[in-house]
Amino acid sequence: MATNKAPPVKKSQEQIIAGFQELRQQQRAIASKISELEIDMKEHDLVIETLQEVDGNRKCFRMVGGVLVERTVKDVSPALANNRDQIKGEESKEVDKQEKEVKAGGVLVES
Repeated sequence: MATNKAPPVKKSQEQIIAGFQELRQQQRAIASKISELEIDMKEHDLVIETLQEVDGNRKCFRMVGGVLVERTVKDVSPALANNRDQIKGEESKEVDKQEKEVKAGGVLVES
């Protein structure tokens, strides 16, 4: 059984440097996204912590799609916790994505 393997393609130094620069730019973009998600998570945690001490029937306001809506604390708290959990999941995905790209990029530069 013969396998057809293409011989490794030699890359010029300029191509390697350009590939490295592109990977570095992708890494910065992903790191920026992770930082943004962490800030959002901290904001959610702060609001959730603050609302725990407030009566559940008290009025509160929440921005939904650019519109300020009036709700009660007992309605808003579960939604905030759900949003925070989604942000944590998205952050984990971004970290995994960055790790995969770095690993793939290392193989790309070596070939």
